[in-house]
Order: sequence, then structure tokens, then C-alpha cells
Amino acid sequence: MSLKTSRRGAIPPFIVMDVMREANRRETIGEHVLHMEVGQPGSGAPSGVLDAVRDIMDRDHMGYTDAFGVPSLRERIAQYYQAQYGVDVAADHVVVTTGSSGAFVLSFLAAFDVGDRVALASPGYPAYRNVLSALGIEVIDIPTNEETNFQPTVPVLAAALETMDGKLDGLIVASPSNPTGTMLQPDELRELVAFCDAHAIRFISDEIYHGITYERPADTALAYGRNAVVINSFSKYFSMTGWRLGWMVLPDDLLRSVECLGQNLFISPPTVSQYAGLAAFDCREELDANVQRYARNRAMLLETLPQAGFDHLASADGAFYIYADVSGLTNDSPEFCRRMLAETGVAATPGTDFDPERGHAFLRFSFSGAEADMAEAAQRLINWRR
Repeated sequence: MSLKTSRRGAIPPFIVMDVMREANRRETIGEHVLHMEVGQPGSGAPSGVLDAVRDIMDRDHMGYTDAFGVPSLRERIAQYYQAQYGVDVAADHVVVTTGSSGAFVLSFLAAFDVGDRVALASPGYPAYRNVLSALGIEVIDIPTNEETNFQPTVPVLAAALETMDGKLDGLIVASPSNPTGTMLQPDELRELVAFCDAHAIRFISDEIYHGITYERPADTALAYGRNAVVINSFSKYFSMTGWRLGWMVLPDDLLRSVECLGQNLFISPPTVSQYAGLAAFDCREELDANVQRYARNRAMLLETLPQAGFDHLASADGAFYIYADVSGLTNDSPEFCRRMLAETGVAATPGTDFDPERGHAFLRFSFSGAEADMAEAAQRLINWRR
């Protein structure tokens, strides 16, 4: 007799992690692998963060904090919204979380019930879909393409709503987006927030790539409405992936439920990481230098990838990704990525991680690594495709 297992765990893998595992395996047997698969900064935490942590470790026993995080960090995050966007945010609406992943779990649990419908753009970050599915929430794909800059728009959302008899409980938007790096225009974001408010749709704005943009700054959804849930992280711009620290800004109606959920699921975010996050706001010069490096990598790859046959690319307005249409090269992106890694040592992520229906014809390249590595990767791909 076999023991029961939950259907919640029967979700697809996060394919990029499988690619990284294979890339790491190849490194252990002596191959020189160039990592363009993983969406994390090539640099570690800023030096000011490391100095602050050494100091606090000598003075604090690192016990539990409030479920919402240490007050000083919540206040500093609130100040960030005024300085960065000119938006007033009350510190008691800021919730510090165990990475943005913790914020997604808490917000999904607090805002949606089993059987609710939540829409998201496709291609999009796979963990949205997989966490929602594990929680018993129905995922509604909104197919996007280059005509809408791979972003959902009000006309696209309205058309999708008509096919669902008007029942939609939530919408997740990311600008800049993973995997495409594309951004909504300010008017488009304003219209989406207003549309969701008018139709009682919970708007969740993933803003974890804010700070990493190339033509113009990103806008926060909080500038256009206060019913939105806004999620951010110290992993990307602040270059602190392994510290597992994020935050969200919540409307009044979700505060208490998120607090109770957080108390029971996580108790509190990691204490040492919270003090590290507090110091990160004083490291902007070093962090902006990282963004300048990403910008140089981006410019180089946008010029050189077409020479390797990757000539149909999303706009890459922000984040550190290039999303390539490779339908002229393959109809099997997982096998293409496997072969590319084996034959060139360049690791990239198949589009099937981000778009179950059309991802077989796309790849994602991450350009967050060292400039020399990105240049060598581009040259290897050019030589491979000749």
C-alpha cells in the first residue's frame, strides 16, 4: 500500500535551476562554462553591507524580529519610495519578507481563495504560475507578443475578461519583466491599475527589477493606486540574492491577514539579512556601478547576438535579460539549450520555463555576469553558428 502524496507538489520544475545544475556539473569535471542562465547579479552584496553585518554580529544575538520586520528597515523602505518615486508610503504598510518569494506566497494566500482566477502575462516568471497552482488558484494566461512589448495591456486584459464571463480575481504584472526585460509605459501602467480597480481585480505589481533600467526609470504601481500589492526584493538591484530578503507594500485590507500568515509560516524574516538590507540603501554608488556594467553587457550583446543568428530580440528595457525568438533555428528550445551548453559551454534558459505554449521557440540570456565572460560567450556563439 502506497502512502498518499499531495497534488500540490505536482507542479513543473523551475527549469533554469535544472540548467544550472547541469552547467555546474560540467564545471566540476573541468569544463569552462559561461553562465547566462541564472537571473542573479554577477557581483555579491555591496562592501558597505558586509561591513555593517560584521559590526552588528558583534552586538546583536540575532533573535526573532516582528513578523513584519525591524521598524528601522520598514521606515527606510518607506523613505525609499519618496526618494525614488516621489510617492508617500507609510512605514506600517511595509512588510519585510523572506525574499520576494515569501512575499508572493503571503500575498497570494491573503488575497485569493482556492478556485479563484489570477491572470498573468505569458511569457512570465514561472514561479507565479507554479505557486498559484500549488495553492489551488486557477492561472489564466494572457499571451503577449512584441506588438504589446510582451506586456499585458487594458485591451488585451478586457478581451480576456470577456472570455471568462467577467470573473477574474487578480492580475500579476512585472515591469521590467522576467524573461523579456520589457517595461510598461507610464500610461499603460496607470490604465491597468485603474481597470483593475474598476473591476475589483487585485493588482499585484512585481517590481523586483526596479533600479535596473536603461532608457528611463520604472514607475511604481503605487503612483496610480493604493489598492495594489507591490513586491520588491534586495536580490536584483541590491545584489543580495542569497540573503533572502524582500518586501511588499500592502493596502489596509490585507495587513492583518498577512501578519497572521507570516507569523505562522515564517515567524519573521532573517534578522541578519534585515540589518544588511538597512545598510544597502547607503551603497547606491556601488550598486549603480553594477547597473552600468549590465548596460555595457546589454549593448554588446544586442550588437553581437544577431551575428550568431539570434536576430529577433525583445526590447530589453530593464532587468538583465535578452529574450530571443529562435523559431528560425529550432522548434525545441530545451534540446537547443542542451546542445549549446554541450558544444559551446554557454548556458542559457529555454523559453519553455516562461511560456508553456510558445516557449519552445524562445531562449533567455542573462547578461548579469562579468563583462569579459559575456564577451567570450558572445564570441563562442558566433563561432558556433558559423
